[in-house]
Amino acid sequence: MAYSQELAERVRDELTAEKDLTEREMFGGVGFMVAGHMCCGIIGDELMVRVGPDLYHDALTRPDAREFDFTGRPMKGWVTVGRGGVSDDADLEMWVRLGLAFARSLPPKAKSAKKAAVKKKAPVKKKAPVKKKAPVKKKAPVKRRGQS
Repeated sequence: MAYSQELAERVRDELTAEKDLTEREMFGGVGFMVAGHMCCGIIGDELMVRVGPDLYHDALTRPDAREFDFTGRPMKGWVTVGRGGVSDDADLEMWVRLGLAFARSLPPKAKSAKKAAVKKKAPVKKKAPVKKKAPVKKKAPVKRRGQS
């Protein structure tokens, strides 16, 4: 399934100032991730947005928005926005900002954090050497009266 290159370009324009942004082709579409978390993507000519559980029900009340149902089971916190819901630049900006806000609210994924540390040449923490325990001394057997 091909995805809308025009919509992808419009989303890229909205995300130009974003740091730690990655773009990845997946599921026949394209996904945009911030700090390793998906914030939005395009499948066909529709926008999918990760708005999170708090804004999920409000987002579904917007024009041309519906549950994101890619696998046959709706995914809570995700919405699909049809062409009519993103035809206006202001509407597209609003959806992308909602996705960004939720993605930024999550802690960076381990891989993303590791890549950021490599890019910044952060010092690598070394583990302290493990101290070996002294061998246990054996006690001499105690002789009791009457024993030989």
